[in-house]
Amino acid sequence: MTRVLCFILIFSVFSSCSYIQQQKETDQGNSLAKAFHSPPDTVGPGVYWYFMDGNLSKKAMTRDLESMKEAGIRRVIFLEVNVGIPRGEVNFLSKEWQNLFQHAVDEAERLGIEFIMGVGPGWTGSGGPWVPPEKSMRHLVVSSEKVSGPGKCNINLSKPSPRRPFFGESALSPGLKEQWNNYYEDVVVLAFPTPDTDEKIKNIDEKALYYRSPYSSREGVKPFLPAPADWPETTEGTSIPEDQVVNVSQHMKPDGSLSWEVPEGKWTIMRFGMRNNGSVTRPAPKPGLGFECDKFSAEAFNHHFNSYLAKLIKKADLSKSSDNKSWTRLHMDSWEMGAQNWTDDFRKKFRERRGYDLLNFLPAYNGYIIESKELTERFLWDMRITSQELVLENHVGRIKELGDRYGLDLSIEPYDMNPTADLALGSFADVPMCEFWSKGYGFNTSYSVIEATSIAHVKGEPVVAAEAFTATPSEAWQQFPGAMKNQGDWAFCAGINRFLYHTFAHKSLREDLRPGMTMGPYGVHWDRKQTWWPMVEGYHRYVSRCQHMLQQGQTVSDILYLTPEGAPHIFRPPSSALTGNDTLPDRRGYNFDGVSPFNFISDATVKNHKIVFPEGGSYDLLVLPLMKTMTPELLKKIEHLIDKGAFVLGTPPKQSPSLMNYPECDSTVKSLAGKIWGGYDTPSKLIGKSYGKGKIFRGGTLNKQTEDDLYPAYEIAADVLTRIGVTKDFSAGGPVRYTHRKMKKRDIYFVSNKSDRKIQTKCTFGVKNGTPELWNPLNGSIRKLPQYSHNGERTTVPLQFDAYQSFFVVFPKSGEEKDDEQVEKNFPEKRVIKELEGPWEVSFDPEWGGPENIIFDGLTDWTKRPEKGIKYYSGIASYKKTFEIDDLHRSEDAPQKEYFIDLGKVYNMARVIVNGKDLGVLWTSPWQMNITKALQEGENKLEVRVANLWINRLIGDKFKPDDGIKNGQWPDWLLEGQPRPGDRYTFITYTYYSRESDLVPSGLLGPVMLKSIDRSKIKTSL
Repeated sequence: MTRVLCFILIFSVFSSCSYIQQQKETDQGNSLAKAFHSPPDTVGPGVYWYFMDGNLSKKAMTRDLESMKEAGIRRVIFLEVNVGIPRGEVNFLSKEWQNLFQHAVDEAERLGIEFIMGVGPGWTGSGGPWVPPEKSMRHLVVSSEKVSGPGKCNINLSKPSPRRPFFGESALSPGLKEQWNNYYEDVVVLAFPTPDTDEKIKNIDEKALYYRSPYSSREGVKPFLPAPADWPETTEGTSIPEDQVVNVSQHMKPDGSLSWEVPEGKWTIMRFGMRNNGSVTRPAPKPGLGFECDKFSAEAFNHHFNSYLAKLIKKADLSKSSDNKSWTRLHMDSWEMGAQNWTDDFRKKFRERRGYDLLNFLPAYNGYIIESKELTERFLWDMRITSQELVLENHVGRIKELGDRYGLDLSIEPYDMNPTADLALGSFADVPMCEFWSKGYGFNTSYSVIEATSIAHVKGEPVVAAEAFTATPSEAWQQFPGAMKNQGDWAFCAGINRFLYHTFAHKSLREDLRPGMTMGPYGVHWDRKQTWWPMVEGYHRYVSRCQHMLQQGQTVSDILYLTPEGAPHIFRPPSSALTGNDTLPDRRGYNFDGVSPFNFISDATVKNHKIVFPEGGSYDLLVLPLMKTMTPELLKKIEHLIDKGAFVLGTPPKQSPSLMNYPECDSTVKSLAGKIWGGYDTPSKLIGKSYGKGKIFRGGTLNKQTEDDLYPAYEIAADVLTRIGVTKDFSAGGPVRYTHRKMKKRDIYFVSNKSDRKIQTKCTFGVKNGTPELWNPLNGSIRKLPQYSHNGERTTVPLQFDAYQSFFVVFPKSGEEKDDEQVEKNFPEKRVIKELEGPWEVSFDPEWGGPENIIFDGLTDWTKRPEKGIKYYSGIASYKKTFEIDDLHRSEDAPQKEYFIDLGKVYNMARVIVNGKDLGVLWTSPWQMNITKALQEGENKLEVRVANLWINRLIGDKFKPDDGIKNGQWPDWLLEGQPRPGDRYTFITYTYYSRESDLVPSGLLGPVMLKSIDRSKIKTSL
């Protein structure tokens, strides 16, 4: 009896726990669905809020932020720049400026908008006029003289000249140029036997970190610097014996005169010193122009912080107690400061970290070969690694530390001219960021998207942000939400889940001046004076739904690419791991991430044969770079992981890339590699060798596909994954891209048609059970997809997409499976009831030159109309028409019907109003909207408000006298607050178009049709 009672009690407790868990899962599912339909503010997109050099207005700040709130913008990055706009009256960092800054922070807090502040003036770096040369980024510079011995020499060693600033001397103000020329500190004077030839280390300016060019915009920039293991013999007479480098500093007087007893032979004497590298804040407002602070020195950043950010933190009173603080984050934008290679105590720090003195290797900074090319390259490798460590610890690490004191997170774009490894720099971010340019209007920085998503996935950071849709002047007001749909969906599939649009220019000019202030010629114009801004909330809601879903759980990635240890380094997967063009590269069926040794060594462990990271991603296969060098520390970590059960693909290293503990380091590498791989032979076919609980895969054609590829072809990694039982995560019979997020109780796939045509295709998902659901981010609707089939570990679902259409396909881990051969179609057909032909009442805004009331006999492009007020019109126009429906089939006994309006072609956005009910905005295909709830029996009134682009009005205004900016100055009438003298409709701060420019299609072109779905006729046999 006791046993029975115990069993009943245990069963009751188990049942109760099971019910509670089921209820919890249901509640979580309901919560997710509720947030999908009405996304919370926390998942909304943001903007770069750019201020133009002193053009600030308190009232306009409020108007900007209120318009953002209304439109669905939920965060701003505050930056002030100087990019060709006439200067305003508010000097950067003045008392008035700081009061306006505080107003912006307070208003953001009032409106619930997150406020993010750049770490320095301009959009890049950390510096300003408060940075003296001795706390700035510096180079080791050199002058030299040739002497002969034996005998005493009496020579004058000139001060070494500064290196040319990367962006040229024109970037320096006269005062900064004077400081740049005058600042100098001696380091050391060395003498050495002059080599017989002038042979030098190739590409020494890059290898010695004098310059690092922007990878995204300069041809020929290497994504990484090779560290080979096979070196040719050094030709006699081309190198300098290390033990014959002599320190003769004590023989030089402060004026540069040197008296030294020269040994026999020809000698070179080199005077080494420190100079400012010419990097300045850019493009900073003029009062904020100054040197970049020393990136190797925590003290230098402390000085910058106290001179700039600490003042603003005090002004904004971040110490106050508030649960709704708006200022939450500091931001490091793309690295555009170039490189430095020296600081005050660099020699000491190098010795502490590398274990040897660099003094005798200093001539290598100028390309001289010390001992041999191999040892010289090893030293340069060590120098770059030491530089990276100093940047990470003393600069970005210090930013993170100081921000934490005030409760400020850190976002980082770790790319472009970065002299360190991008993945290492970005790993300090709470919010890893990247940048992608509008397709066709800028550079290709898609690699930075892969980098940022990799950092976030490895670290387990839920948000990956992007400086989104940046653009060059060629964009010229052409972008709008519909045109950006495909690229935005690409970014989502690539792993981005927070857009910050570049750019919302602060609209400081009078309200009647439109489009008004821009960020010079740059960026997508994402601001409140856009023609379509009153409708953009519909698009932002779509983005918010997508971002909400893509911040759930963790991204599924199967392959982990380990980057080499060197710096600088840009992570690029093998080209075969991607499909599509360079600007929009899509992942293949096995997803991947990259990881820096910086995080890998400290954080990677193994669980159930997967490489896992604390709070981060898990991976089935580690792929090593195809390099023949590796430090003992990294190789020991790899050996440990394989021993614990990891699966690894790669070739054995032969030696270390470093001089640290040389030559013992090479012996360690060879010994351990031989133990793991079993030797350096290359099997003819791909084989897996067991080691401990794991396997190392090698052999076959493990070679690079291109010069810049560091990894085996994707197909080889896919072969290994198949061998170890990992199925492909996604495949489709048509042009569909994807990404996959896994939660504890559901799998979330985002799938997107990447073509401009309608497609029907079967998509196969790496999920083995559960009834799939279609979550539509355009309207927030959720419904089951009754047509599907399970096949082992995978599920196949027939899907139908309109042009560039996208969905979430969600698989709950539990739920009823279909048990009826007769099921509804996944995509029921819509039947055309009628086409709304004939005349339309159209109303334009007369303040912008259009007729207030006009009849269109049929739907036509505005630019084809004879009226100039319509032909050149930019803004919103209203179309009205009545139509009748005799039978709505709304009785309970009648078949259920749903009704849709299909607008056909629209240029460029439309708001639909039926019988006075605002049903929302259409901005992309399919240009259809469910209007069932707004319909009534008999007569119905339809209104369609259509917004086009600014382009046509800008062109039309070129036929009118110009009363705008002349010779870089604001017009007098504007400065004096007078009425505008001319009759142009637009006022703009940068000219893109001429009279001869082509007009762009505008208006509602249709055909407009009424469609319906009859639910009684949508059953089908599987």
